[in-house]
Amino acid sequence: MTLARILDSSLLWLALCVATNSSAWLSTAVLVTNMRNFPLSRGTVAGILKGYGGISAAVFTAIYSMLLHSSSSKLLMFLALGVPVLCFLVMYFVKACAPASGEDSSENGHFLFIQAVLITLSLYILITTILDHTLHLSAPISYTLPVIMFVLLMAPFAIPIKMTLCRTMTRKSGMLDRSIVSSDNLIQVEASADKTEPFLKTSSSAQILGSFQESDETSEAANMLLAEGEGAVKKKRKPKRGEDFRFSEAIIKADFWLLFFVYFVGVGSGVTVLNNLAQIGIAQGVQDTTVLLSLFSFCNFVGRLGGGTISEHFVRSKTVPRTMWMTCTQIIMIIIYLLFASAIDGTLYAATSLLGICYGVQFSIMIPTVSELFGLKHFGIFYNFMSLGNPLGAFLFSGLLAGNVYDTEAAKQHGLDMLLGSSISCTGPHCFRLTFLVLAGACGVGSILSLILTMRIWPVYEMLYAGGSFSLPQTSAH
Repeated sequence: MTLARILDSSLLWLALCVATNSSAWLSTAVLVTNMRNFPLSRGTVAGILKGYGGISAAVFTAIYSMLLHSSSSKLLMFLALGVPVLCFLVMYFVKACAPASGEDSSENGHFLFIQAVLITLSLYILITTILDHTLHLSAPISYTLPVIMFVLLMAPFAIPIKMTLCRTMTRKSGMLDRSIVSSDNLIQVEASADKTEPFLKTSSSAQILGSFQESDETSEAANMLLAEGEGAVKKKRKPKRGEDFRFSEAIIKADFWLLFFVYFVGVGSGVTVLNNLAQIGIAQGVQDTTVLLSLFSFCNFVGRLGGGTISEHFVRSKTVPRTMWMTCTQIIMIIIYLLFASAIDGTLYAATSLLGICYGVQFSIMIPTVSELFGLKHFGIFYNFMSLGNPLGAFLFSGLLAGNVYDTEAAKQHGLDMLLGSSISCTGPHCFRLTFLVLAGACGVGSILSLILTMRIWPVYEMLYAGGSFSLPQTSAH
């Protein structure tokens, strides 16, 4: 019996390891590809992609409860077969392409359409989840609701279908776009043969979007040509914020670690509440925590989508650094954790909703910020390193802090029962009070660090978005 348990635990560990790493690979591939395909709308793209990621748990929960009748074995079979099949079906279409060289009204319209569909989908899932848990729905309705959800999920495919049907018009407009070359354009356009502009002018645009398409050897050649043209061989200079950094160049920068610690505090404290939300609800007298979890999931989605959209608007119109919103949300999180710690009647659902929004904002802000400060060429490794803040925060704040505090308080309530190995729970505000006070203090530190980071990079954003759209200064390639 002991050997069977060890084998089962080993298989579960292996399955979780494969699933977690697979999720990281999928997330990286999708984010890196889309950030490069839409470099002029980084906040919007990050918000949409992370919004879908945030609402995915609610989608699978709806499938689990409505279609699979809460069968764990059927859900595992669905995930084991459905995810690989879906990946094989769509992997051909996920690829980098030449992005638009300037502002495109049709592209903005497409983003608005996807955002509207995503908001509709999230509201629909929230409402149907509440109805499914409060009412006894008949079998036909239980099967109809997921079908409508699936239609909303597939709605964004209307955009490529429309573009395919209007391919002729798209090609003509694309040819016109490629014929225009501007110093503010983010993509490098090769000069035609009859142009007589200096050859080395392309080296300045090589550090913009084209920099992640060129090899290091190309940059070296451009530098050597520039040196020969000026009559002297110069050493390669280190990149400035807003240009393409290598990972070894970025980790010695204060801005890199400030952003990492701010993100670590924001998502680490948020995921602590998420991991313990059921116990927090029970401790405060809520027996059925399903609605509480659904509410957090929905507000998390709102924060992800709204954070990307709002930061994109203000960075274009006012050149306000995106990290300003991380500062604001972490200040709000201090108040939220104090509300959790006080356990005032009637504040649990409001605090959970606000925390979900603030937690979601951290994701949609970090992604475009790291790409703007350190470039898109090595964006994948920067994004994944920053993402370590989530599991690290879960380990420190949730595993070591919240878990030990909860067990200690439960032991005080039940005395020697805990020594007998019985499954016990803790009730009352004191079960997580110390945890929430520590989280509030951590967010206080995070707010200060975020404000320092915002002040440091404000001139960078004024330079990058001075014209109302992302652009880099004309400097020599590094």
